[in-house]
Amino acid sequence: MAQIEVNASERDDGYECQVTVKEGRSETRHRVTLKKADYERLAGGGASPEELVTESFRFLLEREPKESVLRSFDLMVIGRYFPEYEREIAKRL
Repeated sequence: MAQIEVNASERDDGYECQVTVKEGRSETRHRVTLKKADYERLAGGGASPEELVTESFRFLLEREPKESVLRSFDLMVIGRYFPEYEREIAKRL
């Protein structure tokens, strides 16, 4: 099971998150941006930005290895690759 660490920093229009995914002896690092409007729509204040990004990475890791996850992306890009993302993340939060 992968360990996911998320550190979020607030920016003018949202958040920038540094994500580390550790699995066994290997790890990957990712930079994820999240607009405040998207955060509100997806989490509705019921989860922190860190929780939203962590759950989003769990979603991704169920579908692809950590090495296949983009190194830098906006969180909403996930829906382009996996159309069920928003529906699924709403259930998880």
